[in-house]
Amino acid sequence: MSSLEDCADFSKVVEPFLPQLYELPSNAVSTLRNGGSLVSLYANTNPLVSGFAFSIFLGGIFWVASEANRNYSQVDRFWSLLPTFYIAHFAAWTHLNDLPSQRVDLVLFWSVIWSARLTFNYWRKGGYEIGSEDYRWEIIRGYCHPVVFFIFNATFISFIQSILLFLLAAPTYVILVASKIEPNVGTADLLFAGTELALILSEWFSDQQQWDYQTAKKTYQKTAKVPRGCGFTQEDLNRGFITSGLWAYCRHPNFTAEQTIWLVIYQWSCYASNVPYSWAASGPFFLIMLFQGSTWLTELITSGKYPEYRAYKKQVGGLLPSLRPYKPVVAMPRIIRTSDLAKREKAKQK
Repeated sequence: MSSLEDCADFSKVVEPFLPQLYELPSNAVSTLRNGGSLVSLYANTNPLVSGFAFSIFLGGIFWVASEANRNYSQVDRFWSLLPTFYIAHFAAWTHLNDLPSQRVDLVLFWSVIWSARLTFNYWRKGGYEIGSEDYRWEIIRGYCHPVVFFIFNATFISFIQSILLFLLAAPTYVILVASKIEPNVGTADLLFAGTELALILSEWFSDQQQWDYQTAKKTYQKTAKVPRGCGFTQEDLNRGFITSGLWAYCRHPNFTAEQTIWLVIYQWSCYASNVPYSWAASGPFFLIMLFQGSTWLTELITSGKYPEYRAYKKQVGGLLPSLRPYKPVVAMPRIIRTSDLAKREKAKQK
């Protein structure tokens, strides 16, 4: 690489290594048969190639497991772990090859925090978290012919989503390559990392607010009493969905933060390689497309369950926050005119 711009050039940092992808399975088998070192094979294989190959391998495992168990959320269970796993893979590869790793290690630092927060929420909520499409897959399955859904699972649910989780980490590869020219962590790198941590904090706040509301609502539904100190009124809990805190300004503040997190790492790679855009955008932008479909289906279900949700949608932005908080719809008392009262009196006399 002769310039930072070269570090984001697909024809220079990706295309020349594609033959390794085709050769990797046979090389791995040959290494095992001959008693060679898999570590050496790993170190001598381009990390983008080996990471992509592993995501395809995982896709096959997810597909087999989902068909065997009839549970199509296999990828969702690893959603909070795999992007960080791939970033750790890039970091390990740089250390193994004695390459500058400070900037990649910084990416790994915030990513570990992201995974820890998401994993904690996943288990706390019984398996539900961002990316968990369990009930949505069942709804889609109900509308599809079994053969169509089988193909959908074999392509999108299992393989494409697995590859997506790798592509989310792919901007780290650009930062890795650019570190060979600019190895030091600069002020901009710290600002990017700080922005990521702020977004993770925002996501934590929004998820915690949702958790508090749902916990209070479940208690209220069981006891018919508003839990003390929950911070919600009876009207709030009867509404069925949260409209306070960050949710008063945005219908999906956690989704907004999640998508922005991966857009920021992509922009970080653009800064590191001194380009306005690059092929590394594929992961973050595909994630946005996935969230669009998921959000649409979620809101369709929610609108059917809670009458006031349509008014909430009109006042509050879906992913972009509104400037004004949500004002709950108040049922206005019916105004009875004097003439109406007179008519009712006459009807009673008759």
